[in-house]
Amino acid sequence: MDEVLVLMEGIEKRFPGVHALSQCQFELRAGEVHALVGENGAGKSTLMKVLTGVYKKDAGRIFYKGKEVEIPNPRAAQELGISIIHQELNLMPHLTVAQNIFIGREPRKGIKFILNENEINEKTKELFEMMHLDLDPRIRVSDLTVAKQQMVEIAKALSYNSEVLIMDEPTSALSDAEIEELFRIIRQLRDKGVGIIYISHRMEELKQISDRVTVMRDGRYIDTVRTEEVTIDRIINMMVGREIYETSRANPETNSQDVVLEVKNLNRGREIKDVSFNLKKGEILGFAGLMGAGRTEVARAIFGADPIDSGEIYVKGKKINIKSPGDAVKCGIGYLSEDRKRYGLALGMDVESNIVLANFEKFLGFLGRVNTAKTRAEAQLHVDELSIKTPSLQQKVKYLSGGNQQKVVIGKWLVRDCDILIFDEPTRGIDVGAKSEIYKLLNDLAESGKSIIMISSELPEILRMSHRIIVMCEGRITGELSTAEATQERIMQYATMRE
Repeated sequence: MDEVLVLMEGIEKRFPGVHALSQCQFELRAGEVHALVGENGAGKSTLMKVLTGVYKKDAGRIFYKGKEVEIPNPRAAQELGISIIHQELNLMPHLTVAQNIFIGREPRKGIKFILNENEINEKTKELFEMMHLDLDPRIRVSDLTVAKQQMVEIAKALSYNSEVLIMDEPTSALSDAEIEELFRIIRQLRDKGVGIIYISHRMEELKQISDRVTVMRDGRYIDTVRTEEVTIDRIINMMVGREIYETSRANPETNSQDVVLEVKNLNRGREIKDVSFNLKKGEILGFAGLMGAGRTEVARAIFGADPIDSGEIYVKGKKINIKSPGDAVKCGIGYLSEDRKRYGLALGMDVESNIVLANFEKFLGFLGRVNTAKTRAEAQLHVDELSIKTPSLQQKVKYLSGGNQQKVVIGKWLVRDCDILIFDEPTRGIDVGAKSEIYKLLNDLAESGKSIIMISSELPEILRMSHRIIVMCEGRITGELSTAEATQERIMQYATMRE
């Protein structure tokens, strides 16, 4: 099928202080999966928000099935047959799965204000059967894992019978098995003539699922290529336009014997089962495992975010009692959550405030007044040091790209000068260029004497960055590997080693 569903030409979009899109173009044909890639801040999401009516374009033309159209709002896009699955989940947790999928389109029981719950549930069940998804339509969204919520978002988009489906980082919270199931659904839709725009930072996925790739950089269109005719290295080169920190490095175990953190026999319900390990000065200790293995739960327990049932934690040889994150911070432990927007940032506040937030008392002067000259100088220091791309220190953090938001969180803990840093999925949802900068930063921190626990679901990342690797499965540590011993195969053996 070669019918052009969507054609965007000369698209311009400006925000205060930012030229977000400059002369951008994009084409989508019926029955194809067209990948849209670029670094964070390249303009991918902005271009798609113009297409779906979230943003109004400043200039340019949009054609849908050969006819020029104006798309003033998201409802207009849906009526045309254009749906989007956002990277940030947009579900109502207090409602059931079925109610979320058909919100605003609920069938009624004759009387206008009485919903036909049985029909809603039946329609949802039919959707799930088509998706081969084993999920109860009546369950509340708040009771689902992030991965299951992602599948509900996909089902919601499919319920509109859209001819154009935009997927923004759809696999960021899915397991390998769930990704395979998603790809099956995508191929099924493509074969029915649906045009799919696929936004992802996972380069290996492009070869598996896409037919063509369009690359953007700094708000501009770079090129469109057939996936089978281009290498991943070529795509990356077009994305970043520069050499990046991608090569593996020799990563011997740290020579230091100074143990800065020791965890003994940690237990918490069924999530953490008798976990013991240590962390040395200047070491990057990788934590690997499948989704639900208990890695994040261990991190949250050490940081005092969740209470433990039993176990002991020692920092620099001294037994400590951590009851809250505040206690952990006082002991020199910082935690970068996998959900940076929910737990790591004050999105409505500016860059400067976020960076100094964890050590605010440092900037209080006479009578508790904030020394704004000091906060500004400290924030600027870390913006420069971490190469945070922002129009100013007063820019609200919610307007930054994902990679730059992650750097702000890192800057916050650098201001606090924590000796022990826990990075939970530090590069999730971050493009390849920003990833390389985060990798370099982690290595620099370790070389300066900071000790790092790095939790990651990406095995190449774990192998590249770690001095030692701890592997977990179902709440237990099932293996420990040195750099010399570690391979993806051995990690996966331990990651599936149940009791």
